[in-house]
Amino acid sequence: MSEAVEHVPAAGATSVRRSRDVPLLVERARTGDPRAVARLITLVENGDALLPEIAAALAPYAGQAQVVGLTGSPGVGKSTTTNELVRALRERGHRVGVLAVDPSSPFTGGAILGDRVRMQDHATDPGVYIRSMSSRGHLGGLAAATPQAVRVLEGAGCDVVLVETVGVGQAEVEVASLADTTLVLLAPGMGDAIQAVKAGILEIADVFVVNKADRDGADATVRDIQGMIALGERGPGQWRPQVVRSVAARGEGIDDIAAAIDKHRGWLVEHGELRRRQEARAAAEIEAIALGVLRARIGSLRDGTELTTLAAKVAEGTNDPYTAADELLAQLGT
Repeated sequence: MSEAVEHVPAAGATSVRRSRDVPLLVERARTGDPRAVARLITLVENGDALLPEIAAALAPYAGQAQVVGLTGSPGVGKSTTTNELVRALRERGHRVGVLAVDPSSPFTGGAILGDRVRMQDHATDPGVYIRSMSSRGHLGGLAAATPQAVRVLEGAGCDVVLVETVGVGQAEVEVASLADTTLVLLAPGMGDAIQAVKAGILEIADVFVVNKADRDGADATVRDIQGMIALGERGPGQWRPQVVRSVAARGEGIDDIAAAIDKHRGWLVEHGELRRRQEARAAAEIEAIALGVLRARIGSLRDGTELTTLAAKVAEGTNDPYTAADELLAQLGT
């Protein structure tokens, strides 16, 4: 199901690439047609008017894929680890989808999409679909369209969806709201390990992966992370993050990472946490869509006089911004 593989064109293949027939696209995607999957994700990324219809058509397949997020600072080996995880998952017979988010230019909005370059090992595997997505300036390590793209891959029959973030900092933890299991990758020799796992990043990790563990300082990095985990407060039965070593460039430690993911999956199911996370993910999607609609409505007011009038009153001191905001919301019918 790889997007890069060249299949013999089937009847209607050209029309699928530009089709706006949502039932047809979803039907083709369910059979693993990479062109249909690509078309659906493109429509999602572009915020097409068909997006509500696409979401409705994909709704019956929600929650059927295991979603694993991979995050960490630039240079820790996220793409290499993702590539090796795909290999391990395929050996188990899983269909795998990969969403690799790349940073985009603040000037043109374009992206190199280098993550796909690093995953060409799977370009001819019909059981793998790899899609690079430009962040398009969206903060948090993901693209705005990533949640809906995950739904497309679920609908396309992927058993596991790997979401690789942009190289992120301490506060960019959005992937945790999208993934069932979040891997935080670190590497020795890239600065103070404690600095790397402060607050936000420490709290979102279900599994810590110390990659490039053949380097000097790997033992110290593992000890630092384990020490930070020990300081965390956990009630009875709560998940304790695992710490795994790997050398992804040589394929070492990948089975240990997969085992840690499996262990966390078992804990999620046993404690009902998987359903809670799926519901929290759905709540975040609903909120984001509602806020997007609200922003669009507010933007439409800029073409009229309502917002300008309210702003003038606040600027001259005859009104306060909270009262003005209430009046604005009232005009929007909220």
